[in-house]
Amino acid sequence: MMKSTRISTLFSALLLLVVLPYSANAYSVDTVGIVSTGLGANELISVWGGGIDGSVEGVYSGVYNLEKTYGTGEGKLWTDGTIGAFCAELSEPAPEITSKYSVVSLGDTYGAGKADYISELWGRYYDPSWTGDGPFTWLQDSKAAAFATALWEIVYEDLPGSSLKWDVKVDGTWDGSGFRTDFGGAVIANNLLHSLDGTGPMADLRVFSYNGSQDYIAQVPEPTTIALLGLGVLAFIRKRKA
Repeated sequence: MMKSTRISTLFSALLLLVVLPYSANAYSVDTVGIVSTGLGANELISVWGGGIDGSVEGVYSGVYNLEKTYGTGEGKLWTDGTIGAFCAELSEPAPEITSKYSVVSLGDTYGAGKADYISELWGRYYDPSWTGDGPFTWLQDSKAAAFATALWEIVYEDLPGSSLKWDVKVDGTWDGSGFRTDFGGAVIANNLLHSLDGTGPMADLRVFSYNGSQDYIAQVPEPTTIALLGLGVLAFIRKRKA
């Protein structure tokens, strides 16, 4: 009995050491150090909204490659290296030097309704092959641009009565401060938005926020390392008991 108790205590201690860095930590600040290293799959498009006048300038619609070098709290969920993310603040520049971003929940930033739409959009349609240096096919560029456009529609527009009311080609916000675009992938973007009905997979996302540079939305990595370590400890316990 004492041997079994000692092994159980060892397992609990090991699991606690692994899980704690990956759980919400109320006692540490959630930050991540990132710098923009260029674009993944993307297209240059015209948009109106978020402080951008599409008649005079274009916007890169697609994936931003961010180089992460350090993190605290939830920022440790991402390993150092490239993170594929989407711009969520059109009027701000990408960070040209490593900057300490706050890691914020999607719901706290955009509200529960928009957070659900964004999570389902990502869960249904995000493709990790869009991240990196490429080269990318025209289809990858087109899909990534349509995805980003759909994301901006949710971020900048008022919530509609149903997903069928989303329309990236029309500024539907009452005071004209919403979002619209007229690029060729607008139909694809609208189709993505109209499919969101609350039944699709929901991605676990966070907002990287920094005053003075673009904010980004990124997916929390799957905790596969935790699962593998847990299985390894269990196998060790069973072997000791045998």
